[in-house]
Amino acid sequence: MLKTASALLLSMLAGSAGAQTFLTATLNNASENPPTVPTTAGGLPRPASFGTASFFIDSGATFMTFTATIFNIDVTGTQTPNDPNDNLGNAHIHAGPAVTPTTNGPVVWGFFGAPFNDNGPNDAVVTPFATGVGGTFSGKWDMAEGNATNLTAQLPNILAGRAYINFHTTQFTGGEIRGNIVAAIPEPETYALMLGGLAFVAGVARRRHRVGRAPSSS
Repeated sequence: MLKTASALLLSMLAGSAGAQTFLTATLNNASENPPTVPTTAGGLPRPASFGTASFFIDSGATFMTFTATIFNIDVTGTQTPNDPNDNLGNAHIHAGPAVTPTTNGPVVWGFFGAPFNDNGPNDAVVTPFATGVGGTFSGKWDMAEGNATNLTAQLPNILAGRAYINFHTTQFTGGEIRGNIVAAIPEPETYALMLGGLAFVAGVARRRHRVGRAPSSS
């Protein structure tokens, strides 16, 4: 009974999520190939740039949405007006069958600068920080969009960890911060909810089993 109850809950959880896919990326200087060490135009050190990104692929694999937040990269060109080195030039997703965490790959979808592929329709939103250096980006990669490719062709690479998100600056035209796109790991709260649900279902199963048990004869 307990095994049945546990299996039922897990089945319900899986069914509610369908085949939806959640992915994530942690962007930093060290992940670039080669790694980057940001400096000002005058050669002095500037703060390390970094960021995070999250991705969602719908159950029909017809689109992928994303949100990314980056720090210490000038999104507008005016956040650090005395230093052009950290100015954002382009931002893309790169992917390919030969991509690894330490190798580079081609641009498959651009969402800032050039190439720009979030255009069927244009879902790109850029929100620079009101104070500080950096900003938030969001967009939607629709099935037919892509840089000489499309989402359908690149999904196998994305799901296999052969893709990364890359932000390019004036100083580092090949990319200043990069994050490999990987499957999202559920937060501890998610595990707690799952375990709590299993305990609840198991408790209900025990009570039903006791109630349904026939009284013994004297």
